[in-house]
Amino acid sequence: MNIYGASGHAKVVIEIVHSIGGKIDAVIDRNPELKEVLGYRVLHSEEDIDHEKTTTVIAIGNNKIRKRICSNLPGDFHFPLAHASAIVSPSARIDNGTVIMAHATISSEVAIGRHCIINTGAVVEHDAQLEDYVHISPNASVAGGVRIGEGSHLGIGACVIPGITIGKWATIGAGAVIIKDVPDFAVVVGNPGRIVKISAEISK
Repeated sequence: MNIYGASGHAKVVIEIVHSIGGKIDAVIDRNPELKEVLGYRVLHSEEDIDHEKTTTVIAIGNNKIRKRICSNLPGDFHFPLAHASAIVSPSARIDNGTVIMAHATISSEVAIGRHCIINTGAVVEHDAQLEDYVHISPNASVAGGVRIGEGSHLGIGACVIPGITIGKWATIGAGAVIIKDVPDFAVVVGNPGRIVKISAEISK
């Protein structure tokens, strides 16, 4: 497989591949200053890759950038990657391009969209639904029946109680406790969570 990205998030993705005995064909990043990551030479153009023979994982943490790259990158995206230490229910449905990091837990009948990140130690409980490009940060907890819209980001240690709906492209601050539904584009912080801003910016 190809890894698109060569910064900190890419290091974690590369180690996930190592944990399951996978093979990395190439690491690509457009930043010419990045020459090497974890022993892999960094290529700077997608033209150097045979996309017909390999699949790609976008190893970039920023949800908006990940979506933009996904819409422009040729070839197919790799099936979901899960670290060997992650716990993933056999009834969970996870789309291509999603990455599940070490010690994360994905419970029964969870549905996760394309190109999501379930970060280290995060928990996504039964029947939760995550749309494309969602990022659940380390040690964040999503309770049963929660719905999270496209591109939303839960910060480190955030908690969402059962049955909550979080809209698209929302940002939940580190350690926030979400006990009420969150609208699209909202920024929420604190315990209990409170909206401090609603951004009209739409991901492009």
